[in-house]
Amino acid sequence: MAGSVHDQAHLAGLFDAGEVARLFSASADIRAMLLVEGTLAKVQGAAGIIPEISAAAIHRASLEVQVDAGALTQATAQNGVSVPALVSAFRSEMQAPEHAQFIHWGATSQDIIDTSVMLRLRQAITLIRSDVVDTLHALASLAEKHAALPMAARTYGQHAAPTSFGAVVASWGWPLLAALNALDACHYPASLSGAVGTATALGPNPVALRKDFASALNLADPGRSWHTDRTPITDITQTCTAMVTAFGKMGEDMIAMTQSDVAELRLGGAGASSTMPQKQNPVVPSVLVATAHTVHGLNAILQEAAMHRFQRDGVAWFTEWMVLPQIVLGAACAARHAAQCVPGIAPVPDVMLNTVTKDGLLFSEALSFALANIMPRPDAQIAVKSLAAKVRDTGTPLQQLAEQEWPDLARAVFDPAQSLGTAPAEARAFARAVGAL
Repeated sequence: MAGSVHDQAHLAGLFDAGEVARLFSASADIRAMLLVEGTLAKVQGAAGIIPEISAAAIHRASLEVQVDAGALTQATAQNGVSVPALVSAFRSEMQAPEHAQFIHWGATSQDIIDTSVMLRLRQAITLIRSDVVDTLHALASLAEKHAALPMAARTYGQHAAPTSFGAVVASWGWPLLAALNALDACHYPASLSGAVGTATALGPNPVALRKDFASALNLADPGRSWHTDRTPITDITQTCTAMVTAFGKMGEDMIAMTQSDVAELRLGGAGASSTMPQKQNPVVPSVLVATAHTVHGLNAILQEAAMHRFQRDGVAWFTEWMVLPQIVLGAACAARHAAQCVPGIAPVPDVMLNTVTKDGLLFSEALSFALANIMPRPDAQIAVKSLAAKVRDTGTPLQQLAEQEWPDLARAVFDPAQSLGTAPAEARAFARAVGAL
């Protein structure tokens, strides 16, 4: 068992978060904070807050210097935050004290950390979005192709009435499409408001400075301090959670549909058992479900951590650092696996159709409503319940029993192609919605 399943050599493939994993490495963390420090100096130089020659030197150095993460360990443990040690190391590496004294001018550690987190979150969501789009296109293709393929719908885990495989695929895809739209609505604000959010050491026009700072980093200007308002973080994680929920539901259905006593779906790829050669385990669907369970729990922790006391809260902030990367990595893992898995899945039409027609009980609702045209509805329900009991007692298919009583009516009721209701239209509507992306 590993400390994190996303960065261990033997587990990284099973819980593959792709390039997103690199964004949460120590080196990426330090590089992003250096970029923020360099950009801050650049805009402060342009605004005349620090000497322009020093600003240029700091900005150039921020792109060139290398800071060893291990060298920050002891000071970070003492300070509770890595920025003071990073700034000290940055100044030392510059070897130009006359310029280095202006590094981190008027900012606070939270400005640097929160802004650097937003830079990496924006990159992470861009990568995740690409996999979500690929998954949606694969789902849309399946939904269109199998819009009218009959299969058994289940409620409470039991056979209920006919639907289509295309409609089931659409039910996987609609929430994912909504999550994609929510991802696109996420915003990534810079943070620049000083020690307690009042920007008192950031020059004569801190509002304009913050706007220039955000623009230089291609981030949003929040228009205010958000040190203790974690909405920019929680909006992103809520969206990630909705996304992995959609993937988890998809995984749950895939696991159920590939069980040996159902066998309505085939998965591409591996899934070998260590001792049973005949098995193909639903590995990717299991990863999707496990990831959803994990992200749900972590997001609940993050929501609790959003309640900061006063102007900065170490407990809340530390908690955020512990769970935010795991939520994003979980979302990346699910999106990546789904994008690779969905194109390889295939329904087994003969098995699906046999499940729909084998005893006819899935047509019970349709039969009761058809009978309601020739008798009172309560009587129709009683009649069909009686026939259903005979099916279970004798094994005689419901269609055969119904044809003995109402031959003309029964032949129309038990046609699978005519029993799908809006299912084909739902499948095609989803495919069209994805096509409009």
